[in-house]
Amino acid sequence: MVNVSEASQKAQVLIEATRWIRRFRDRLVVIKLGGSALEDPQVVASLLKDVVFMESVGLRLVLIHGGGKAISAAMKKSGIQPRFVQGRRYTDPETLEIVTQVLAGEICGDLVRQINDAGGQAVGLSYLTENVLLAEKLLLPDEGGIPLDLGFVGQVVEVKTEVLLKTIDAGRIPVIPSVAVDWAGQRYNVNADTAAAAVARRLDAEKLIFLSDVSGIYRDRHDPSTLLSHLTEKQCRDLIADGTIDSGMVPKVEAALDALKAGVSKVHVIDGRMPHSLLLEIFSDQGIGTEIVA
Repeated sequence: MVNVSEASQKAQVLIEATRWIRRFRDRLVVIKLGGSALEDPQVVASLLKDVVFMESVGLRLVLIHGGGKAISAAMKKSGIQPRFVQGRRYTDPETLEIVTQVLAGEICGDLVRQINDAGGQAVGLSYLTENVLLAEKLLLPDEGGIPLDLGFVGQVVEVKTEVLLKTIDAGRIPVIPSVAVDWAGQRYNVNADTAAAAVARRLDAEKLIFLSDVSGIYRDRHDPSTLLSHLTEKQCRDLIADGTIDSGMVPKVEAALDALKAGVSKVHVIDGRMPHSLLLEIFSDQGIGTEIVA
């Protein structure tokens, strides 16, 4: 027997979502998946079902992923001790092989398979198939301004937008690992947050969404009630300056601000581990994470 009350609630949710679905139909959204959300198979499966739903109701999607903890685990298995410099993984030739295999060979392929199994159509775009991220070597200055050599760590300097748009127009969801290649064919380990921001900038995306393992940006990270649901660029700069935004959140927010400057309308930071966080953030009257606007 049909539970009328439960069915009525589902209908009300759909009605609320309708105006948001109409508003964002045919709009391009870049989603970055990373952090602890990638570690739980059930969380990943739920997220990818939401991705398929979003594509089914007319959003044009690009999915970019990292996989830092999986890389560290693979390095440990190979007897290589991970080393980080200014928050970046030092990438020697042995580490590069592990990084690229885990990201492009394992995680990307698994995400594509799960999207396809959930009823969507996805394709992995990397140096193993068709590369879309072009990079150059990244040199970060130390405290004295002297460039630090991080090995095969790069920064995205160009995106093959025509390949991405052709893929999206064909009804497929591009899945891109955070591995880039330079013009000579050399592979580089790149930061997934900044790679996602670069893609969002080049594609003039409506939204850039960071699926993280935190619910957003807090005034006090130890107090859930201090979640900041809406921030402007200036407010973000002030929070970085006073140390409220620190450590790993800084490059994420910096990437968000770069995307906003280039014309991306909004950037969202949400907890990918929360059930249906993607849908709640985009298709409901009240989001659940932090949105950053220019």
